[in-house]
Amino acid sequence: MREHPGSASAPGITRRQLITGLLLLPPALAGCAIGTSTQSGPDPLIALADAARSDVALAATALASTPALAPRIQPLVDARTAHAQALDAEVARLDPSQPSRPPAQATARTVTLAEVRDAVLASGQSAAAAALTLPPDRVGLVASVAACCAAYAQVLR
Repeated sequence: MREHPGSASAPGITRRQLITGLLLLPPALAGCAIGTSTQSGPDPLIALADAARSDVALAATALASTPALAPRIQPLVDARTAHAQALDAEVARLDPSQPSRPPAQATARTVTLAEVRDAVLASGQSAAAAALTLPPDRVGLVASVAACCAAYAQVLR
């Protein structure tokens, strides 16, 4: 079993190191050919915004079934709602004809804290992977989403 990131014997990187590394990512990619605008198909930020809305719906379902989780989950709901709005705004900035997306619907089942954590972790990993394929002007937003998701996944342990 892994110990909490703040413990002296925890392996891996700290949250601070992760955030610092992600903040340094845009300048590192600025001179790379990664993410040059040869992208075809749907904007990858659409899927990231949809994942944010899905995380919000999942967390809302967990809150409905276990209101005592509110102090731990409500900040995540607020952050992921802001992520969806920021990602949608960036998609609309590049393609104003893009229709707005509806919020994800909460499920009618019991959702555990572990399910919320796993979903947020997966969203963070998707954002981190997407950041490597984006042009430099979009990396900062997506890296910020990835860092936030990674931090909340740790907080929800």
